[in-house]
Amino acid sequence: GQPPVIWAPGAPGTCLLLLCSNVCTQYGMEAKLRPRIHPRRLELHSPDSSAGGNKKKGSNMKFSFTLALSGVFLAYILHSMWTLYTLYYPKRCGKNEACIRPTWTAESRFQFFFCTSSSTKIRSVNDLTVIWSENEFDIFKTSERQLNVTLPQKTLRNGTLHAYVLLLERKEHEPVRTVEQLLGHSSTSLGAGSLTRHLVPQDEEISLIGSATAKPEVKQKPARAKVPQTHWNPKVEVSIMSDPFPLKTNQVPAEISHLLQINSKRQYVPIIHMTDVTTREKDFVPVNKTVPQLPLKIVINPITIGRLRLMVTVNEALKSMHSFGLTTKDTDEVKGIFFDTNFYVLLMTLLVSGFHLLFDFLAFKNDVNFWRSKKTFEGLSLRGVLWRGLSQVIVFFYLLDEDTSRIVLFTSAVGAVIELWKVTKALKMNVCFIGWRLRIQFGTTSDEEKKTNELDSEGMKYLLYILYPLCVGGAIYSLLYQSYRSWYSWCIHSLANGVYAFGFLFMLPQLFLNYRLKSVAHLPWRVFMYKAFNTFIDDLFAFIITMPTAHRVACFRDDAVFLVYLYQRWLYPVDKTRVNEFGESFEKSSKKPKKE
Repeated sequence: GQPPVIWAPGAPGTCLLLLCSNVCTQYGMEAKLRPRIHPRRLELHSPDSSAGGNKKKGSNMKFSFTLALSGVFLAYILHSMWTLYTLYYPKRCGKNEACIRPTWTAESRFQFFFCTSSSTKIRSVNDLTVIWSENEFDIFKTSERQLNVTLPQKTLRNGTLHAYVLLLERKEHEPVRTVEQLLGHSSTSLGAGSLTRHLVPQDEEISLIGSATAKPEVKQKPARAKVPQTHWNPKVEVSIMSDPFPLKTNQVPAEISHLLQINSKRQYVPIIHMTDVTTREKDFVPVNKTVPQLPLKIVINPITIGRLRLMVTVNEALKSMHSFGLTTKDTDEVKGIFFDTNFYVLLMTLLVSGFHLLFDFLAFKNDVNFWRSKKTFEGLSLRGVLWRGLSQVIVFFYLLDEDTSRIVLFTSAVGAVIELWKVTKALKMNVCFIGWRLRIQFGTTSDEEKKTNELDSEGMKYLLYILYPLCVGGAIYSLLYQSYRSWYSWCIHSLANGVYAFGFLFMLPQLFLNYRLKSVAHLPWRVFMYKAFNTFIDDLFAFIITMPTAHRVACFRDDAVFLVYLYQRWLYPVDKTRVNEFGESFEKSSKKPKKE
């Protein structure tokens, strides 16, 4: 299949938390959350900065800070969950209260018209083209219809096309009304939405060297200005609030007040909501002048007032999310979290997203503190450090090639800078200027560090025999049978595929060292557990977020390593006097010097 999309695990949680913050703000809660995340998977090299037990007092203070931060963050997440719950399940108006009641009941049937028009305002019935109509329409059931729509010339010339839904309750023994009569009726429900969107066309992918299945007539087009073009939405969803929910007169929800159509009897008609909040950008297809007829699938969904409020609020929050640097692709993924899952799954996702960000922050803080004070690197896998720095750089350029949002690019860039800084620490690099000349100096390597490098080399030697042929073979296969925008795109995609393979294999040398040493004494469990918990949270997002199968499988690779590591911890005894792979010894040897 296509090369997997590199997905920063922190990004979906960040999008969800930021969006929920906007949703709660739209709903009336002034919440400002700007979490700082570090998009990395599970790493076995990041110990706690308070490792070694040398600073017990500082360790207690850090524990108090962590506990306080966790408590405040958990309180915020629970408050946000309660806010969303009250948004989704509002209180009904009582019998003896002043209410705005619905005009329909559970037995009502309606006249239904689905029309298209190239005009944004309907002045007469001549502006409408009816493509679907029913005289006994049931708004309490889901209805679908597959149609072929002929686009007008205005739309084909980079114009727009709109959809209009008209709905009127049909009383018993009443005659069938025309579209013109529905337009002039005071109790007609009217909903409008767009069937097109102006998007920048994606660069065409081509076969770089050709193959048996490649199309010979496809040629790479020269670079041109990114001009938005009309794109067609092949599927439109119409949401009708079918639940006859009585509203309190003095407590009408602000987010749906502009959608209410109230008659002289203080009653409101069914609310029709048409929006592209459930539509993904990837589903749109470019409009071609030579193909004036395009397929359209219409889905009519009955919804409750709670889901209507959530849809309207999320739609407004998504518009404000672009100010944080999120693109339409990012908001599309967040749409899937809100509307492709159950509401209670949404609440659970919000909760675990909060923990994901909290663990990311705590792991990042302890990771940086440890490396800043690190002096000796015996027991540390130098190849693992070098690889993590290289892989972060590859991921950054891959995301840049995929035109990812600025917020994801920023977090990826921060991760790359931090990993490269670790490389300089592990290599003991010292950059200095002698006059106008730049000089890079390297520190000396101790005997213990040399021994560690020998074990590290032994652990990777056999893995590389398998790894190199697979990566080279995969790159050649993708070059022959897959399409790319350019040679650079093929190179960066091939390297990204290598990141998946290397990212897994470079977690194995630590297990090999544990096996050779028959011990896992005093590894940094605090930071390690933070990141281990995040891998299981990422597994949850792997089922919710849309992603390639290859990347979904990759989300579970860290779990396997973590389980093997737990098995090693149970299998091997703990010797606290032996130096671990981070160069730490948590207890001094109890041996006494021999007396002469």
